[in-house]
Amino acid sequence: MAGGFDNEDAVDVDEETLERRRGRERKGRPVGRYLMCVHVRPDATQIAVLEGRNLIEHYVSRPQDDATQIHGNIYLGKVQNVLPGMEAAFVDIGTPKNAVLYRGDVQYDQDDVEERGNDKDVRIEQMLRGGQTILCQVTKNPIGTKGARLTQEVSMPGRFVVLIPNSSTYGISKRLSDDERKRLRRVLDDVKPAEHGVIVRTAAEGATPDELRRDVQRLVGQWQAIEALAARTRAPALLYREPDLAVRVIREEFNRDYRGVIIDDPALYAEVGEYVSALIPELAERVELYDEPDLPIFERHHVHEQLHKALDRKVWLPSGGSLIIERTEALTVIDVNTGKNVGKDNLEETVYRNNLEAADEIARQLRLRDIGGIIVIDFIDMEIKKNREDVQRAFKEALARDKTRTQVFDISELGLVEMTRKRVSEGLVEAFSATCPTCAGRGIVLDDTLL
Repeated sequence: MAGGFDNEDAVDVDEETLERRRGRERKGRPVGRYLMCVHVRPDATQIAVLEGRNLIEHYVSRPQDDATQIHGNIYLGKVQNVLPGMEAAFVDIGTPKNAVLYRGDVQYDQDDVEERGNDKDVRIEQMLRGGQTILCQVTKNPIGTKGARLTQEVSMPGRFVVLIPNSSTYGISKRLSDDERKRLRRVLDDVKPAEHGVIVRTAAEGATPDELRRDVQRLVGQWQAIEALAARTRAPALLYREPDLAVRVIREEFNRDYRGVIIDDPALYAEVGEYVSALIPELAERVELYDEPDLPIFERHHVHEQLHKALDRKVWLPSGGSLIIERTEALTVIDVNTGKNVGKDNLEETVYRNNLEAADEIARQLRLRDIGGIIVIDFIDMEIKKNREDVQRAFKEALARDKTRTQVFDISELGLVEMTRKRVSEGLVEAFSATCPTCAGRGIVLDDTLL
């Protein structure tokens, strides 16, 4: 079954509430920090998110991605083998590579476990066995040689809430104010189903009780359809597919901070328009069809030239310094150079200013290139402790704008900053490239005559 919606999902909201959510306008035109451009071709759909005129995020979806871009999909899987030494099980979900389910992501009934003691002592081989059928959801796409990662705690995101089926989870986004959290808690007590968990999203700020109730009811209906399908299906099978990339990104991102979503394909424009009209009616007029045949949408908004720069290993900083970004199997290394930046006063001040520029640009590049895993940054050495602390603080503030989870450690004795960024997708460079068949990705050709 596909992840969908229908016009019954639409809910009537009074004009005052709609006006409050509509966002600012100037001279009749919507005003916002962000703009989303959607470019559709037969072989791919590309989505660019611009802040002002700067490209900050980019997504690519291809028809053949059905086997690899499966984050959020729900499957009926078949356990292939359980590995006690890895505390994991390999599960066949019908994709080319078996997916992996770790012990911490397994849900089990204590009555099914023999010789059970403390809950933490229950081993994965007591919870799962080969050939067993399980319902699971993908939390991480397969990347490279690694299969997808699974969980048995399914979550279904709506516009205002996330439904956690068969769970006692109860939560409200910490980004909301205390007063709003109290109001939503009162509403949630009325609308939360007894048998399912619910988490209220940041987008629920100002949502009416009726809107929250409809959102929960829609998700419960989806879950009941998934359960019914699972009951009459043989594993491995896909039970629920996340909607198209454009709809998915709009569901997660689109709010009054966007001045618009511009789409250059009439069919997708109609689909997105229907979705937004049903679930985010106050922003429906911000979805536009781009129909300038002489100038492609990515040329009109200068996306292509910024994409070319984002695929280069060298990034120039405003004052003449540069970054070198090198990706390897194990980690990504970023080297900061002063380059043409010779400064005015003294070396320490020049290096400090250069590192501050680099901190801001590195955060932008990590988000734009969607670089995940371990990242090591070699800032230029600074003698003054306060300068090092300032650069560290500026870097963490710049990373705070990134919705993907990051963890940053202090500058080490060698002047290196180690950090991790959750790996969600393959990354921008990989999406636009294939491994060189001659050198197999090493970037060198060996001299066979000497071998």
